[in-house]
Amino acid sequence: MSEPAVFNRIREEITENPVTLFMKGSPIFPQCGFSAAVVGVLTHMNVKFKGVDVLSDPDIRDGIKAFSNWPTIPQLYVKGELVGGCDIVREMHESGELQKLLKDKGVPFAEH
Repeated sequence: MSEPAVFNRIREEITENPVTLFMKGSPIFPQCGFSAAVVGVLTHMNVKFKGVDVLSDPDIRDGIKAFSNWPTIPQLYVKGELVGGCDIVREMHESGELQKLLKDKGVPFAEH
């Protein structure tokens, strides 16, 4: 069985952008609290990231869940690897794990 064509688009996004957030809305105008929370963490850390609005593209919205085998949005990818959703990103930020991951992957961020 061949994989859905949308998987190639998703792979392109997470390969071309060191940090990609599949989210509802845009980084400037998040459309859900969970997406806003992850944008807040990344913005606080001064991480450059690409936001992909799943609300404007139903193929991506359904495809990202199948691609990652993760049922919820937002989904944060760092260097092509799924980090997780809102709760995981928040917990990792609070524990310092997110900072360590970004450092290990060579992604610049501001330490506070």
